[in-house]
Amino acid sequence: MSEPVLQTRGLKRSFTQGGVVIEVLRGVDLTVAPGEIVALLGPSGSGKSTLLQAVGLLEGGFEGSIRIAGEEASKLDDAGRTRIRRDTLGFVYQFHHLLPDFSAAENVVLPQMVHGATRADADARAESLLSSLRLGNRLTHRPSQLSGGEQQRVAVARALANRPALVLADEPTGNLDEATADIVFAEFMSLVRGEGSAALVATHNERLAARMDRVVRLHEGVLE
Repeated sequence: MSEPVLQTRGLKRSFTQGGVVIEVLRGVDLTVAPGEIVALLGPSGSGKSTLLQAVGLLEGGFEGSIRIAGEEASKLDDAGRTRIRRDTLGFVYQFHHLLPDFSAAENVVLPQMVHGATRADADARAESLLSSLRLGNRLTHRPSQLSGGEQQRVAVARALANRPALVLADEPTGNLDEATADIVFAEFMSLVRGEGSAALVATHNERLAARMDRVVRLHEGVLE
């Protein structure tokens, strides 16, 4: 059996606010298999984003074990965590966070060049990904020239640019109207599956969650 692409054990995170300790994560055990798309459901404030920040190695202060592609994150230094984020993970957020002064294609090219790709290979990969998302005629457009759905498609392509083993998506269609969200999410699912990546997708949308391979629910800091 393949090793999990993500495995957490006893994952905890708390904050102190006004002298009061707030426990956001209270011992999360989660496993995501290679190629599996998992919905992380929970209402606003349930800790979904905090969990994604933890497994994305974006923030410290966590207790417990986080294993990504077989590596224990707690044993990694800053350079090691940066390597995991660069080589193994892809990120999609509710807001696209595209670089405004660069074209759609350039936003997908840049992370590849940071990863060590040649410009020619990065250009070809960007064109292929964006064309698969129906943006082949928008390659040279800057974010301000794209609709909200198109901007989010570029963000999806950027997340898949370096062929990550695991994509972490935080309400990836939460900033779109329902009709556009359905289209973009279907394209996201198709691209992730086509690339052979796994995904952990935080959402409060039960309808979108039902389209994924498995649903886990975060309630009062633990998974149900």
